[in-house]
Amino acid sequence: MKAINVHVHLFYGADPRYYRPGENIGCLYGYHHAESPEFALTYSRDARDGKVMRTLRRGLKTVLGFDFIHTWRNREEILRSDVVWTHTEHEHLSVALLLLLKGRRQGGPVLLAQSVWLIDKWPEFGALRRWAYRKLLARADMLTTLASENAQLMRQYFRREVTQVYYGLNMKDFPLQEPRAWRPGAPVRIAAIGNDRDRDWNSLVEAFRLDSRYEVRIATRRRVPRALHAENVRIAPATGLKAARELYDWADVIVVPLRANSHASGITVVLEAVALGKPLIVTDVGALRDYFGPEHVSYVPPHDVAALRSALETLVADPALALSHAQAASRHFVERDFTTHEFAMQHARITRDFLRRRTVQGAPHAADHAASHAGAHAAGQARASEGAATSLNRVARSKP
Repeated sequence: MKAINVHVHLFYGADPRYYRPGENIGCLYGYHHAESPEFALTYSRDARDGKVMRTLRRGLKTVLGFDFIHTWRNREEILRSDVVWTHTEHEHLSVALLLLLKGRRQGGPVLLAQSVWLIDKWPEFGALRRWAYRKLLARADMLTTLASENAQLMRQYFRREVTQVYYGLNMKDFPLQEPRAWRPGAPVRIAAIGNDRDRDWNSLVEAFRLDSRYEVRIATRRRVPRALHAENVRIAPATGLKAARELYDWADVIVVPLRANSHASGITVVLEAVALGKPLIVTDVGALRDYFGPEHVSYVPPHDVAALRSALETLVADPALALSHAQAASRHFVERDFTTHEFAMQHARITRDFLRRRTVQGAPHAADHAASHAGAHAAGQARASEGAATSLNRVARSKP
């Protein structure tokens, strides 16, 4: 059987040829795990930009909300594929535009459109952008997202079926370490990592600043107001995997402070911390309970500074509880297989099921087409018989 040609279209900068070269990690997000005799994968390639082209590409990206020049450069691979996988709306909206411009509303590649931030940003969009994005989304054949809350909102907004997929962790970067013991230091070392727009650094800092019992380190590339800096609060980016691992190793507890969202913001850090056996305090938003329950991590309401402080005090006062949570989370991680391998396998299953359904749904149409030709031939043979012709006309009128 001929392999299904899948093109994985990722953001500029994720070209497997250049992303962490020499480390042999495969494709970012682990899509390479789906490579098999059934699925033959190709990946979007980054063209080298000069200063002028880089400015133009980024400017158009700001206007459209996606990097169409990057997509256009990869058009040949996209158009000759059977299926296109995308990781976020920044990619699938761009691919949809290409397919529509090329007249590929039907008969072109199947488009799996995975959205992350789209619904949370939707209220910010003007009427024109919403109209355009709806048109582009209509070209997508399969819609997926990473959280149940996000999926439900997409069903309501777009009146389409949406499949939730579960995000996964690269186990080469974060080998599973089942915790055997836990006892906090003095001061208690608190780490928080993330570049997502929905991190709530204000609540985290307010909960622990100027309290010598706690030392806080925040690793983010986003700009943090100077007012949040304090003697016991250090804010700086953790550039690269090595720096991130060092911060995790330093920490007693990982905190994931969040604002309201529907897209499982913080799930990468949650998975990394669980894999390394760290107790977690997480804001209860974004459908993160799809992944871990209250028996695995300590959940607190959004923007509740007192609850955040109380959750940490509970863990410090009861190290056995903190350890049991971390151990239960580690076991759950294994049971649910929250890995990049399983993430890729979900895409393979969704694609396989869609193509199978499309084949089955297409079979009756083929049968009707063949029956139509047979009926026409029989009608020609029976033209001499007025009664037969009348009968055939009656049958024809009764058809839908």
